[in-house]
Amino acid sequence: MQTTTHVACSSRALPGALRVGYCIDSFDIGGTELNAVRTVEALDRRRFQVTVFHLHETGPLRARYEALGLQLLHLPIGRLYSPRTAGQGVRFLRLLRREGIEVVHTHDLYTNIFAAPWGRLAGCRVVASRRWLDASPRPGLLPLNRCSYRFAHRVVVNSSVVARLMIDRERVPAARVVELPNFLEERAFHHVAAEVRRARRNSWGIPQGAFVMGTVARLAPEKNHAMVLRALQRLDEDVHLVLIGAGPSRRELEELARELHVERRLHFAGQLVESENLHQFFDASVLCSRSEGFPNAIIEALAAACPVIATPVGGIPEIIVDRQTGLLVPVDQPGALAASVQELRRDAALRKLLSEAGPERARGKYHQTLVIARLEALYQDLVREAGKRSAVLT
Repeated sequence: MQTTTHVACSSRALPGALRVGYCIDSFDIGGTELNAVRTVEALDRRRFQVTVFHLHETGPLRARYEALGLQLLHLPIGRLYSPRTAGQGVRFLRLLRREGIEVVHTHDLYTNIFAAPWGRLAGCRVVASRRWLDASPRPGLLPLNRCSYRFAHRVVVNSSVVARLMIDRERVPAARVVELPNFLEERAFHHVAAEVRRARRNSWGIPQGAFVMGTVARLAPEKNHAMVLRALQRLDEDVHLVLIGAGPSRRELEELARELHVERRLHFAGQLVESENLHQFFDASVLCSRSEGFPNAIIEALAAACPVIATPVGGIPEIIVDRQTGLLVPVDQPGALAASVQELRRDAALRKLLSEAGPERARGKYHQTLVIARLEALYQDLVREAGKRSAVLT
């Protein structure tokens, strides 16, 4: 079944606009999914006409795509080896040709595997993505994902460490690997009034005058929230922890909080989709992951002028320079995390240094105007490259 959505849009594509087939797995909330919707929101829709192909039909981010007035086409695939999936692949190829798609951009494991080969067969320029380092939703699919890179003219990665992995381990030629970090909209740098900040903290059940640690991440094992809870146990009673996000680890974390006797100081805020930068409601933003590619949460915290404490995994050391733009602590060492929180609390000069350095670094390296300009240039270069090759062949 084909689902198409058209909504009135103020920015109409100009004649000759480059046509992009934007391929996503779902409209759910996650780092990859949020980056994808923010990217399409930031593209110049006068110069780029985007059609969104999606494998799942519903989710909280769908409304943001609809608000852009984009055409949304559902590709309800089954198992990757099933006749249904093959049939949807043929349909996808026909839709690419019908819509005159010039560039196919896949954003995740599933669309890399499904869409990259069909996009290449349709004669499109193909951009695949690698946004994770070690953790994968389906490790058994990694060999297929590796094969999908062979169909891509470029593979976009979000950090230098992932770029190195692509070149060294996945054997993708360096010339085909393009590093484009996650980015921030201008509103990420905006701050709410003090009374709004107090009201939000109060709504989470935090007493006035408390020191608030916060984590914005999916509640999943690789995010290692348990380390933060164990650090909380070592800290004074006026330190509270807010966890923003949802996921399979919630019940386990609730049980651990009771075991550690910190449940009164732990606040589950749930999954929040808001325009405000949530890190501004914390006194310290904490991310203790065991594996990361390039976490949005870190650069959002920098933009919010919220001191960051994080583990030095994946692309995090590319963002956080220890004691210059944040504090780095070893994985699975809650004592070190607790000591860093205590240091932040008592050292006003350190808090000031990190609060001032954060927005400066975020704006200078990760503002959307910088990153989106590079992505738009990539699309245009690929189409020009295809045109030159066509001219040589004729």
